[in-house]
Amino acid sequence: MADGIHVDPQAGAMASLLDRQRAAFLRDGPPDLRARRTALARLRAAVLSNRAALVEAISADFGHRAAPETDLLEIVPTLQAIDYLRHRLARFMRPERRHVAATYRLGQARVVHQPKGVIGIMAPWNYPFSLTMIPLATALAAGNRAMLKPSEHTPRTTAAIEALCGTTFAAEEVAVVSGDARIGAAFSGLAFDHLLFTGSTSVGRHVMRAASENLVPVTLELGGKSPVVVAPGAVDDRTVAAIAYGKLANGGQTCVAPDYALVHEDEIDAFAARYDAAVRRLYPAGPDSDDYTAIINDAHLARLSGLADEARRRGARVIEIGAPRQGASNTRKMTPLLVLDAPDDAGVMCDEIFGPILPIRAYRRIDDAIAYINARPRPLALYHFGPDDADRAAVLRRTTSGGVGINTTLLHVAQDDLPFGGIGPSGMGAYHGIEGFRSMSHAKGIFAQGRLDLPRLVRPPYGRLVDLTRRMLLGG
Repeated sequence: MADGIHVDPQAGAMASLLDRQRAAFLRDGPPDLRARRTALARLRAAVLSNRAALVEAISADFGHRAAPETDLLEIVPTLQAIDYLRHRLARFMRPERRHVAATYRLGQARVVHQPKGVIGIMAPWNYPFSLTMIPLATALAAGNRAMLKPSEHTPRTTAAIEALCGTTFAAEEVAVVSGDARIGAAFSGLAFDHLLFTGSTSVGRHVMRAASENLVPVTLELGGKSPVVVAPGAVDDRTVAAIAYGKLANGGQTCVAPDYALVHEDEIDAFAARYDAAVRRLYPAGPDSDDYTAIINDAHLARLSGLADEARRRGARVIEIGAPRQGASNTRKMTPLLVLDAPDDAGVMCDEIFGPILPIRAYRRIDDAIAYINARPRPLALYHFGPDDADRAAVLRRTTSGGVGINTTLLHVAQDDLPFGGIGPSGMGAYHGIEGFRSMSHAKGIFAQGRLDLPRLVRPPYGRLVDLTRRMLLGG
């Protein structure tokens, strides 16, 4: 089964592979419940048997990522998503009865969710395994074939994914395409039946434009600046520890990481002190801690350093947080930073950070915090820390975001029964939950007429019966 997985990275070769998968889909027809569960079970077994190789490959691509972090943030979520889908597939696949108007009451209406065909999946580098495999599991659960394009920035992980898929699926079922950004651009222009892209907003615009040439429906999982609102009086050890973990997991390279914190003006210094203490507890050896993840590459590290330098030049206070560096064992491990009093038009306040830098902005009233959020593009995530009171209700009611975490960070994404997706610049569409199954399925509406066909009685030539029916339906 391994033959056909490694393909010539050219548009023509990718199109041929797509044709092979579509022909196989049309030949074999939609897989039944048993076949879909079997495919998911094969994927689950492959993840477990390849776990050690995947952990090693991901750490090598990053320059360092702790094995427990990869297990908890990549392997476990993938296995949980597979189990969730397997256990709920029968319900997801069951036809849904729909309402029939009184005029057609003797007929029956139902919706059947059928596979779309071949799904293209473009994955990012920050969670290179789970953000490839969870969409793949969703595509398989919905009865589709899939072509995967992992990120060029994680070549060792891509090779491990190729090996996993090549020994688990035939190329007509699941295939992996590797290559640089040029190959990714060609991949996004293929005539898939659905395309799921996870990555930056800027690249997402190009992907959507390319997909539109073939009218391919898209799910875009993008990013943006996800805010944390800390209610007055909520600056305590538990709150700040949760924010620090969400910010620094994977070295801050998480699309739903807290991007900036809105803290009451009277508690800024208290927040900074508690944040420093929380980071020291998480990483006692500072940036050289074995549990702290390196920045993916030199270019990304330079971008992050540039954001901090610009903020300093423009008058912001940039504070190194946590225990000091013990040595120079890994120069791509960036010291966590807090940024205070940065201008609103500074890069650190405008661009998605995607690293261990946390800007803090003071607010006086909750209305000020809400206005600040709403003046910016809608984020992928929003976090609120504080009591269940009128202020929290106002934040939830008056802001719009992809998802919300209350008194926690990141964990809303781990809830398999909740949809995960953005809105506007942070994305469109969703996967996870039944929403993911449905996004990769076609909802086919079916109406079956009963033996007594009332509409047949009101066809031309029109007469008294039609007049009576019109008066009954229109109230005349």
